[in-house]
Amino acid sequence: MRHEPTASSGSGSSGSASDDSGNSGSGSGDDAPPTRRRAAPARRSPGRGQRRGVLLLAVAVLLVAVLGGAYYLFRSLTAAPDFDGPGEGDVVVQVADGDSTAAIGRTLESSGVVASVAAFLDAAREDERILGVQPGSYQMRARMSAAAAVERLLDPEARVGQLEIRGGVQLDDTSAPDGTVAPGVLSLISRASCARLDGAESCVSVDDLRAAMAETDPAELGVPSWALEAVSAADPVRRLEGLLVPGVYEVEPGRSAVEVLQALLATSTAQLEASGIVSGAAAMGYTPYEVLVISSLVEKEGITPDMPEVARVIYNRLGAGQRLELDSTVNYPLDLQALRTTAEDRARPGPYNSYATAGLPPTPIAAAGRDAIAAALAPEPGPWFFFVRCQTDGTSCFAETFPEHTANVALARENGAF
Repeated sequence: MRHEPTASSGSGSSGSASDDSGNSGSGSGDDAPPTRRRAAPARRSPGRGQRRGVLLLAVAVLLVAVLGGAYYLFRSLTAAPDFDGPGEGDVVVQVADGDSTAAIGRTLESSGVVASVAAFLDAAREDERILGVQPGSYQMRARMSAAAAVERLLDPEARVGQLEIRGGVQLDDTSAPDGTVAPGVLSLISRASCARLDGAESCVSVDDLRAAMAETDPAELGVPSWALEAVSAADPVRRLEGLLVPGVYEVEPGRSAVEVLQALLATSTAQLEASGIVSGAAAMGYTPYEVLVISSLVEKEGITPDMPEVARVIYNRLGAGQRLELDSTVNYPLDLQALRTTAEDRARPGPYNSYATAGLPPTPIAAAGRDAIAAALAPEPGPWFFFVRCQTDGTSCFAETFPEHTANVALARENGAF
C-alpha cells in the first residue's frame, strides 16, 4: 500500500508555499494580500539631544564673547582720545566770529581743554545747540571730557568778557537824585574783564583803566587821527569820553588795562567811521570830533523822535554865538544824572558849564548812539532856539522866541514834566 508523503517539521522546509513576491501565504487558502511587518525603530539613549543643545549654546556664548571682546578692543584702539571727568584748573578760550564746530574743537584742543577734536565733534553731535555758540570768551577747565566741554560751552555762566555800553552812559559812575548809582563805562569794562585765572578771580580795576587812559599816549591807545588833537588837549581823566560808542563789545580776560582799551577803541572807531561822521562833518562845517561832541549833547537832551530838532537848536545857537545853556553839560563834571540843575551849580565856572561859557564843551559828555549821530549829521531844518521837556514821556516842545519858550515851560509845569 502506498503512503503519501507528509510535511516535515524540520527546519529545512517551509510549512507554507512561497509566492513570487517572496511573501508567505496565510495557509488559510483565501485571497487576502499578505501583510508586511516593519522593524521597530531603534531607541536613542536618553539625554543625548539635550547634551548636544547645551554644547551648541556654550559655543554660541563663547563666540559672542570673543567677537564682543574683539569689537571693544578695536574700538579702544581706534576711538578718538578723550579725557575723563569735569576737568581741572582754569582756562579761558576765545570763540571767534564765524568759527565752525571743528574750529572751536581745534581751539579747545590747543588750549588743553579736550584731548582731541574728534572726541569733541563726537560729543557735539549729541546736542545741536552747539551750533548756536556765540563768539566771545568762555571760562573752561583743563582736561575736560569732550561731553563735559560741550555742556560747559552751553552754560550761560561760562560766558565771560561781554560788555554792553548804552547811549548816554559816561566814563565815570553817576548818581541820580534818589541816591542810586549807575555804573559808568570804566566800571562796566572792569566788570567785563573778570574771570577765574589760576584759581583766583582776576579783573582789570577801574583805577588801572583810568591810569592807562591818562598816562598812555592817545595815539598808542588807538585814538583815531581825526580826534587826536582834541583828545590830547583834554583833561587826561576824561580824554576818552564819547569815543566808546554804544554797542556790545568783547573784553578778553587776562589782558592789561592798556590792551583792553586798545581793543575797545579799535572796535568803536570802526563803528564811528562807518556812521559817516568823518565825511559828514565837513558838510556841516565842523570837525568830526566836534560833531561827536554835538551828538553826545543830543543823546543826553532828547528822546529819539526829538533828536533832529534838538540838534537844530544846538546848531542855531552855535551859529548865532549864543551860549547853549544845557543842564546836561553842567551836571557832567558833577557826575550827576538829573534833568535840572541848581542855581549854585549853574554859577560854577568851568569849560563844561554851558550857561557860563559859549561854544561846545571840550569833550563829549556821554556815549552817543547811532540815532544821535545821525541827527547831528542831518538836523531837522527849523528856526528854533529853545526847547524844554514838556511831556512826561520825555517829548520836548520847541520855540523860536523866548516868550514862546516861556509858555512851553509853563505847559511843562502843568503837565508835571519836571
